[in-house]
This record gives sequence, C-alpha cells and structure tokens, in this order.
Amino acid sequence: MEPLEALARADAEFDRRLRAITPDDLDRVTPCDGWTVRDLVNHIVIGNRASVVLLEGGSREDGMALFGTDALGDDYLVAYEDSVADARAAFAEPGALDLTVHHAMGDIPAPQLLGFRIADLTLHAWDLARAVGADEQLDSELLEHVLESLLPMKPFIGTIGVFGEGPSGDVGDDAPVQLRVLDLTGRRP
Repeated sequence: MEPLEALARADAEFDRRLRAITPDDLDRVTPCDGWTVRDLVNHIVIGNRASVVLLEGGSREDGMALFGTDALGDDYLVAYEDSVADARAAFAEPGALDLTVHHAMGDIPAPQLLGFRIADLTLHAWDLARAVGADEQLDSELLEHVLESLLPMKPFIGTIGVFGEGPSGDVGDDAPVQLRVLDLTGRRP
C-alpha cells in the first residue's frame, strides 16, 4: 500500500471512531496508561501538528513544544479535522518525502515520520474504540502496512517507552493481523 493512501485509511479509521463519541465520553479511560479519551485525541492532534512543523523545517524543540498543551480547545472534532487535513497536505507536498526532519528521537527521513503518523492513528483508533465500546475491527490491509513498518522494531519495541511491554510472546505469526499488531505494540485485547 502506498504510504499516503495508508495515511488516508488510518485517518478514516480514527475519524470513524471519533465521530461516534460525545463530549461526555472525553473523560473515559483509554487502554493508554493514564490517558482519558480527551488526552488521546489531544495526543493525535498534537502529533499531526508537530509533523507539519517538522516538515516545514522546524526543530525538534519546535515540535516538542506542542506536547503538553491543549490542542483541542472547545471543539475536539474541528481540532482533529484541521490537524489531519494539514498533516495530509504537508506530507503530500512535492518533495516532502525526500526531507530529513528533526524528530525528538533524532534526525529521521520524512517517510519514517509518515510511518509514525500512520501507526499512531491506526493504533489509537483501536484504543479509542476500546475506550468507548465502539467497533474495534480495523482495516486489515492497513494493519498489514503497519505491521510491516513495526516488525523491524520487534526486538526492542517494549523498551522504548511508548508500546508498553511490547510483544507478549503468546501470539504467533499465524494469528490474525490485528491481534499481531496489537500484541506487538503492547496491547492485550
């Protein structure tokens, strides 16, 4: 799957779950340790905005300065829609995927940043669905794309601090792709 198509599909997965929530759901607990639904949505919006900052030549400090802020304001849906539209436009700019960006983990190629956004939207679509009791089944082709991008990190993914304990060791390569992705990223449905 072409990466910009994967980004559009990941956005669709998250968007579908986000549109199903109400303001009353914002205080619900998510599978992400210590995060409410509001925190999760805020994280996604900030991640989208930080990607734009980095693709426009911003420093890692410029990108990191967004984290810890309230990016949702009074309308979480509008904040999300604006951020994802801006991120998709920034990644689609001619030459954007040829860039090296100054990410918090170091200088990385823009396609790797795009992979982070795809995985973030996809995984957090599941987290959001789990938090509010919505449909948890994700696009299997998108999941294959995410799994392919994350598998090189399998030996150390549990040590980087954002994927829980990483894989449990209990899910085989013949398991459904969604279960493999969730387990790889420390989620235990």
